[in-house]
Amino acid sequence: MDVKHMLSLNPLEPCYRSEGAQPTVSGGPLGWVDFDGGLVGIGHEPNVGFGFDNEGPRHQTFLRPFRLADRLITCGEWLEFMADGGYERPELWLSDGWHARQSAPWTAPSYWRCESDGEWRLHTLEGTRPVAFDEPVCHVSFYEADAYATWAGCRLPTEFEWEHAARSAPVPDSVGLHPRSAGSATGDLRQLYGHCWQWTESAYRPYPGFRPPEGAIGEYNGKFMINTMVLRGSCAFTPRGHARSTYRNFFHPHTRWHLSGVRLATDI
Repeated sequence: MDVKHMLSLNPLEPCYRSEGAQPTVSGGPLGWVDFDGGLVGIGHEPNVGFGFDNEGPRHQTFLRPFRLADRLITCGEWLEFMADGGYERPELWLSDGWHARQSAPWTAPSYWRCESDGEWRLHTLEGTRPVAFDEPVCHVSFYEADAYATWAGCRLPTEFEWEHAARSAPVPDSVGLHPRSAGSATGDLRQLYGHCWQWTESAYRPYPGFRPPEGAIGEYNGKFMINTMVLRGSCAFTPRGHARSTYRNFFHPHTRWHLSGVRLATDI
């Protein structure tokens, strides 16, 4: 992600590595997967593989019945949000988010630019190219993700809903240097891993009973458990060992340089 940001500042638009043209497969209409909720276990299982300290202690959380979108929001769907004035309508935005949008100012996701002919182009590690409608939108802040969810009549999932829904899902390899389209609908959750980190509506706070370890290692997570929001899943750049249902990523809500996307949720 750091290399991508640095290359994006070069006016020659260098390509980090070309992986060749990828087939474009429509993910179809947005589908939904329902979950009953109830009292569920959350957090890393003790003595079962590796987990960071912020993934525990394991505890129980009550969830109301909910549904998650079966795939990530696409660039084409994000363009509809933009065309409907999504970046110009303060009623869609949290107060701090509207301040961030005006201060930046944001008119599109990071790494997007509009050419004189009206075509949107996107900087990637594979070079700069037209925005592909069926690919997941990425490099959006929490504030943008929340505004989109409001516009769509939905919300972002909590981190606990996301973990419960993803617990039994397999973890595939990452898709390369950029997220790819979802492919054909399967009736299950798609793009949980290896495409985009997914914003949740959960603040990054300690789990019940969490105590940071003593010494320098205790500064890694405990000191950052304030003013940040949790992202779940993994992205195209994530090492396989860091992709699991309990992994808690976190960034400030205004940041966009990380490969972050949007999965919607609703109550049942």
